[in-house]
Amino acid sequence: METITTRLATLADMPALLQFEQGVITAERPYDSTLKPDPVNYYDIELMIAAPHIHLVVAVLNGEPIGSGYARIQESKHFLNHPQHAYLGFMYVLPQHRGKGVNNLVMQALKDWAVSQGITELQLEVYYDNAPAIKAYEKSGFSKSMIQMRMGL
Repeated sequence: METITTRLATLADMPALLQFEQGVITAERPYDSTLKPDPVNYYDIELMIAAPHIHLVVAVLNGEPIGSGYARIQESKHFLNHPQHAYLGFMYVLPQHRGKGVNNLVMQALKDWAVSQGITELQLEVYYDNAPAIKAYEKSGFSKSMIQMRMGL
């Protein structure tokens, strides 16, 4: 049986993390016509590794990263009952390792860190039509909250 674990990402993981970032962009491109053409990047990964308010983890199998995710502590809107929340992003699993519970392991590591930081609320964004991602997040305990709407002018 394969043992998959999670750990903090390091600069040594940069090649894999850059690959995962492009995987996220490729997966999201069909849902967002406003994304710039390639090459495009979403994240400052080196900053994410170093920042104390961001917890970037990788899922590892046989010493190799196979998935990622981060939690970033943010200030919440002043009218909410939690002063801060952890925003989750960069959720990615290599296609050949999907269906093995990797996303749940990453989510649990992020939840554990958020709780250790005194955070009581997790949030993330997912494209409305991205049914596989929505299903995965609901499986991890998330529920739909709000729909963001936009209009190009």
